[in-house]
This record gives sequence, C-alpha cells and structure tokens, in this order.
Amino acid sequence: MGITEIENEIVEEFSLFDQWDDKYQYLIDMGKSLVLEEKYKTPDRLIRGCQSQVWLHTALVDGKIIYHADSDAIITKGIVALLLKVFSGQTPKEIVEAQLNFINKIGLAEHLSPTRANGLVAMIKQMKMDAFAMQSNTTEK
Repeated sequence: MGITEIENEIVEEFSLFDQWDDKYQYLIDMGKSLVLEEKYKTPDRLIRGCQSQVWLHTALVDGKIIYHADSDAIITKGIVALLLKVFSGQTPKEIVEAQLNFINKIGLAEHLSPTRANGLVAMIKQMKMDAFAMQSNTTEK
C-alpha cells in the first residue's frame, strides 16, 4: 500500500472519534505496539529536537525502508507509531517526497503542545533524512 492510501486510511480511522481525548487514546494504543531492541536504544539513534527520548532505527531491506522506534513518553510513542505506519515499508524516494497531508487533515499538529509539535517535526525530518541518505547508500544504519 502506498503512502497516500495509508494516509487516507489514517484519516478514516481518526474520523471515527469525535473527541480529541479518544484520538489521544488511539495514539497511545498505537504506541503500545512499538518494540525496539535495547541494543538500538543508543545515543546516536536519539532524535534531536524531541523533548522526550525517541530512538529510531532505520534499515534498508529489499529496496524499502523499515523503521523501528520507541519513546519513553506514551503520546510521543503513539505519534512515532503513526509515522512508522505511514513510512515503514516504503522506498526511500517515496518517503523523501511524501507530503504527509494526513497530519493537518486529522488535526494532529493543532492539538499538540508546542514541544510535542516540535518533536513531530524532528521525527519527520530524521526519517526523511535517513531515507534520503539511503537513496544512495545501501548499508544498514
């Protein structure tokens, strides 16, 4: 499934909830599925610009990027799980070129605190930078 289709699916899922408390709970539940091996929770995998700790492991497998991540904060963990749902399994080119319109469509950015909104931008930036680097580099990070 392509990025646009996944984004549309996310918009549909979030439209099922009327209140932002329910949407936050959905994000928290998404974050519970994240598992990152302890060996990848290293300082070089921390995303800079996030108030909470967010670790990102990026690998290129058969021409597609597979992301694994974790965070020490439950909402942030949910946000990164949402980004993994969109990006993981896509080609580096698709990730670099993704517009991520779903973020505004579901109202995510406007319902985050300024520090969490900055963290969201930092996560997207790091994931896209990793994808850009992997367009010409096939080694695992």
